[in-house]
Amino acid sequence: MRTGEVGRGARRAARSRGFERGARFGHVVSGVLHLLIGMLAVAVAFGSRENIDQSGALATLADKPGGRIALWVLSVGFVAMALWRVVEAVWGGQSEHARSNSPLDRVKAMGIAAVYVGLSYSTIGFALGSGKSSGEQNAALSARLMQSLPGKALLIVAALILLGVGGYHVYKGVTRGFRDDLTTYDRTGAGRWIEPLAVVGYVAKGITIVGVGILVVIATVRSDPSQATGLDGALKTLGAQPFGAVLLTCAGAGVAIYGLYCFAMARYAKM
Repeated sequence: MRTGEVGRGARRAARSRGFERGARFGHVVSGVLHLLIGMLAVAVAFGSRENIDQSGALATLADKPGGRIALWVLSVGFVAMALWRVVEAVWGGQSEHARSNSPLDRVKAMGIAAVYVGLSYSTIGFALGSGKSSGEQNAALSARLMQSLPGKALLIVAALILLGVGGYHVYKGVTRGFRDDLTTYDRTGAGRWIEPLAVVGYVAKGITIVGVGILVVIATVRSDPSQATGLDGALKTLGAQPFGAVLLTCAGAGVAIYGLYCFAMARYAKM
């Protein structure tokens, strides 16, 4: 089969209703993951010792009856969303509601695809019983990079990217930039409950990502990889502050609210 025919066949498959539904299911499983992380944060605020990150959420789910099956279902959703983002990056939007096809949009789509590939890999690991703590992996990788000047520079670049991504989330929530992501936006209808979820969710998630970036900078400057433990470290550092239990509860609630917004995206997102 010729390369052009393969390409056209792939495009037809990407435009199919079934493929779109699979991608929308990706928003659902993303919502489930954020809800679990938010619940873990609140639990830790009241004395639990769980990891407050994706690995903690996946491990918690794996320990529940039927949890391994649920993890396989989640992994399918993550893979579907990753494939959709790859399609956006390669061919641009596929519908009349599609985002613009600028190079920046394509790069962003590929970056999001990489995130979902990582999520699917982690989820499959926990489904197979071989999942590992994200915080421990982050600390181990940071320790290796901190052994050289180029490695430290790479960590600083990664931290700056995290700060930028977190800041963008906060900006998007405050300015209501998420409206452009929705097929319809009616303040008198669905918008009455979607907008508050999006504002709180984006701001809360953005602040937590900024926190992760700040910890990476501090860990690199101090050459202390134990502080570069990702989301778990950022939220637990927040919980260690005065009135930390209240702050951590609020952060967990915000992340969970973003999860609820993901459910809305499953229905109203432009795809």
